[in-house]
Formats: sequence, C-alpha cells, structure tokens
Amino acid sequence: MDTIAATTFPANVAGDPVHHRTLEVQGTSVFYREAGAPQAPAVLLLHGFGASSHMFRNLIPQLARHYHVIAPDLPGFGQTTTPPDFRYTFDNLAEVIDAFTTAKGLARYAIYVFDYGAPVGWRLAVKHPQKISAIVSQNGNAYEEGLSAGWADMRKAWAEPTAANREALRRFNTPDMLRWQYTEGVRDTSLIAPETYQLAAAAIDRIGVEPQMDLLLDYGSNVAQYPELHAFFRRHQPPTLAIWGRNDPFFTPPGAEAFRRDNPQAEVRFLDTGHFAIETHGDEIAAAMLAFLERSIGSGTQ
Repeated sequence: MDTIAATTFPANVAGDPVHHRTLEVQGTSVFYREAGAPQAPAVLLLHGFGASSHMFRNLIPQLARHYHVIAPDLPGFGQTTTPPDFRYTFDNLAEVIDAFTTAKGLARYAIYVFDYGAPVGWRLAVKHPQKISAIVSQNGNAYEEGLSAGWADMRKAWAEPTAANREALRRFNTPDMLRWQYTEGVRDTSLIAPETYQLAAAAIDRIGVEPQMDLLLDYGSNVAQYPELHAFFRRHQPPTLAIWGRNDPFFTPPGAEAFRRDNPQAEVRFLDTGHFAIETHGDEIAAAMLAFLERSIGSGTQ
C-alpha cells in the first residue's frame, strides 16, 4: 500500500470546458457539471456529506481530457432542488440519480464515490451491475469495520430513533463541525479553501437542516445493505481503486483494506490527509484515477 505526499493543483488545468446544467428528473431539478467528449468512456462523480459537485471542480477538467465526466449534486445538496414532498432517504437519492443517468444516456460508466456518494453508487451497482465499468472509492465506505467510533451517536439513533437521539445529531450540521470535517487529519490546513465548507454550510441554510437530519437517521440502511453489496463485489469483481485519506475521523483505513476481501484484485492506496482528501491531494487522486481507468476501461480522445 502506498502513502502519497501532498501537493497542490496547478494554477491552470488544461482540459475540456466544464458546463453547468440542470435536468428535470422525477420532479427534481438535478444540477450537474459536465465535461469531455460524449463518445468517450463515461465517469460519474458522486459527492458526499458537507459537499456538492463543487468538490470536483479541479478534478473534472483533468479527467475530461480522456473521459465524459458528469458530476450531479445529490438531492439535498448544492444547487439541486427537490419537490416539497421529497423524502430524504438513500433509496430515494439513488432512485433520482439512477433516473438521471438514464436521462443522460449513460449505458455504462465508471463511478467515483465519496462519503454519502458511496451508498448511492452502491445501490446503482447492485441494481445495474452491467452498467458499472469500474469503481473509484475515495473514503467511500463499504464495510462495517470502516466505521470509526465517531459513529456512536448515529448508531444509537439508528437503534432508537427517538426525538432526543435525532436531536443529538444536529451538531453535525453546524458551520464549525463542517469546517472540522474538512480540516481534521490534515497536516497543512492552509491547503483547504474556506469556501468549500462555507458553501456546504450555505446550502444547509438554504435547503434546510432537516433533510440532513433525515439522511443521518437513514444511514443505518446502508450498513444493512452491505451484505448485498459484498455479494456484488464477489460475483462481478469490478476493477476497483480505494484511495483513502488515512486520517479520516469517520471512515478508517480498515474500511479501505476490506475491499480486497471480496475483490482480491482491488487496489488500495493511502494518502496522508483527512476525510476530504481531494482538497489536499487532488493531483495525486487525478493521476491515480487516470492510470487506473486507462488500465481498466481504456480512454477516449478529444
């Protein structure tokens, strides 16, 4: 397993222009970023909690030199807007993104999953294994041993979803906690652009904190579905790269190493950083992804 030192993005990243668009799907207006030649192999980027497709702002142009890259904002995040009666569960998030990929004509695609994007991507993979060409998991957990002690309050709320246990989770959505999730485990916090967590906090203020509370309460459903996901890994053996911030306070290194249990050919690499590894090690992630995707699915040209 490799440990990679931090570098920063170049000032100007060559690549295809990034387009910012919306698509109406099942009453939801899905905002997404898109770049690259449509005929090139497709890569779907799925962000997580405390983020949006903004987290891929520097990665997209690098991948778009060879791939058709699409990064939607999940319902409840970023610029995506949902109908008033939308229920914030991971099943429903996955249903919207599944319909979104169909509307975009993605018959086969690689997925990059991070944090909440992982259970969304895992549902797509289990439902449509023939569509998944490769998997990149950046701190996108798939095994229970990857859940740190930091999940204790969530576990308590999953087991006993009382009003008091739900209320105890509200602090995870405060600006200070969002900032902490970006900086914890990072050697040089000056690499973290403040607008990253500020934009996440602004989205929570705009959309509301209750959808985030609903998703924290529903996260236990993801753990319950792990056995089905592991069966998918064993049966289909998708090319997999787990590239992990080793100092993540929520998803620990054993969660990355566990991918090899059901998929022995999975590649595992560690970065000396925290949860939002792409903010400090974006160049390393991009380089590792490009090499991995070239080996796994080839590449296109523009």
